[in-house]
This record gives sequence, C-alpha cells and structure tokens, in this order.
Amino acid sequence: MTDFLADDWPIAAAALPFSGRTADGRSVTEAGPDVWREVLVEVADAGFDRIDLTDSWLRIGDLDARGLTDLSAVAAEEGVVPTSVSAIRCSVIDRERGEANLAYSHRTLDAAAALGIETVSFGLHQALTPDQQAQLWFWTVEGHRDDPADWDAAVARLRELGRHAAELGILVSLEMYEDTFLGTADSAVRLVTDIGMDNVGLNPDIGNLVRLHRPIEPWWEVVEKTLPYANFWHVKNYARDEDVARDLYTAVPAPMPYGLIDYRRAFRYAIEQGFQGVICVENYGGDGLTVCADNRDYLRRHVLPTRAGYTRGASRVRQIGHAQRGAS
Repeated sequence: MTDFLADDWPIAAAALPFSGRTADGRSVTEAGPDVWREVLVEVADAGFDRIDLTDSWLRIGDLDARGLTDLSAVAAEEGVVPTSVSAIRCSVIDRERGEANLAYSHRTLDAAAALGIETVSFGLHQALTPDQQAQLWFWTVEGHRDDPADWDAAVARLRELGRHAAELGILVSLEMYEDTFLGTADSAVRLVTDIGMDNVGLNPDIGNLVRLHRPIEPWWEVVEKTLPYANFWHVKNYARDEDVARDLYTAVPAPMPYGLIDYRRAFRYAIEQGFQGVICVENYGGDGLTVCADNRDYLRRHVLPTRAGYTRGASRVRQIGHAQRGAS
C-alpha cells in the first residue's frame, strides 16, 4: 500500500459551515438534489474534490435509496467525492434518545456503504443546551457531562456499531469532545481500547478541547496519547490565552497556522505513529469554507510529506484502504 503524499492525501471540506435548513425553513435532508448541489458547487469552487458529509447539514442516515442515488449522482456531476461522514450530537448513551440515536447510527453506516464511504465518525456529545445556543460561541458555557455509570453501555453500543461497520468495510472513528468519555486523552484511549476492534479508532479533534474557557490538558500530551489510535482527523485551530492568576481563559477560532496547536509538529508525530486517515478541515465563524480551504492549502504546502520514503510507523488501528486511495 502506497503512503499518501501532500498532493494526494485525502482532505475533505467539512459541511459544518452550511446550515441544515434552507432559507425558507425546509430540512436540507428532505429538500433534495437541487439544494444539495448548491453546497457541492461552493465546495468545488473552493478547490475541494472531497467533502465530509457532516450531518448538521445533511443526514444521510435519513435518506431513502432514491435519495442516496440522487446524492451520489449530483456529487459526481460536481466532481466532489463524499469521503467521510461526521455524525454529531447523536450520542448512543443519551438517556432520552440513546436507542433512537443508535438506530440512526446504524442507518448512517448503511448509507455510507451505499455511497462508497469508508470512514464514519461518531461522538458522545449531545444536543446543545438552550444556554449554549444563546452564546456567540457555544463552548463558553458548560453542556452535557457523561455519567460514569454509562461507561459499559457506551462500550457495548459503540462495539455494536463497530461490528456493523466491519461487515461493511467501514472504519469507525470516535470524536474527542469535552466532558464525554472522549473528553480527555486517557479516557478516549481507554474507551477505544475497551471496545477492542481494529476498525474502531479515534478522531482526535484537539481543537474541541483547546477552545474551552477553562484549564485544559496540554495539547501536546493529547497528541502523544491519542494519535497512535487515530484513523480520521477533524483539524481546526484556536487562538488561546490564559491568565492563570486571574483564572481567565479565552479562545477564538483561528486558521490552522496561527492557533495554539502546532500542526506541523502534530502531523509529523502522527505519521510516525502510522496515521494514514482522511483529514477533515473545519472552522467555526465567518467564511468557514474559505478558512477550510486555507487550512487545506497550509497542510499540502507546509505540513504533509512531499517525498516518498518518509518515516511512517505501524498504526494501532486500521487505516483507510484502496477504495479511498483510488477516489479523486
């Protein structure tokens, strides 16, 4: 299997900057291919040939067979390959919606397989609270916290998804997010280890932790502990300031080169650990797609390896296969 280089590494635009509702209030999922095309054209015009189907925009697990066929067709027409899925805020241990979320997650895996997608990311973060929704930046207010009593249920249900995904040839990636079982490096590694499947790894979205307005784990310690288990990666950055004496912590979104996380160093270490997964570039606020495109260019020009023969170790989890490598 050939190692990825800067020019061919699969980098997907997150659909995160796009609303799940049309201007007239319809669900994007139900609105159909003409509406989907509008976003795909924007993504293509920004220089992307791949997209992460973030379900805050489009819930492929709720599409019927005709909808999946239409989505595949319109994506092909616009030259954008659906490369990964990020199913967010559908925790399988939500006390009220856990079983419904589990069923939706299974449908998402089936839909991903129908679209030829090899990587699906799930998390344990739950719906934003009204207090969070009222803020400029939702992460400045504390939201849901996982209950330690639900650990075994999380392992069992995520293992169930892992088994289903393995039958479909799909990698499951678990997104790091504050105050969940994936909210610290040690807990995230313990969770994926307890699940114990080689097609289930981590999505070390370190930005989710760096942006918190409170003390955090050192970002490099998170990198060192989690990247050996990474099979997919949401990347974004934040400018962070700390005044410990005054108990003051702030963070705002920033393009990848200008935030706290040194992604040049992080990717060097990740590749040494065997990382060969899809990269999904994200950003909150402003012209998010343009920042995503700038982040993609930064990775290709300054961070990812440009020559064959670079040092790459063996990953502790399975990485993407030949099908994704052939898509462009």
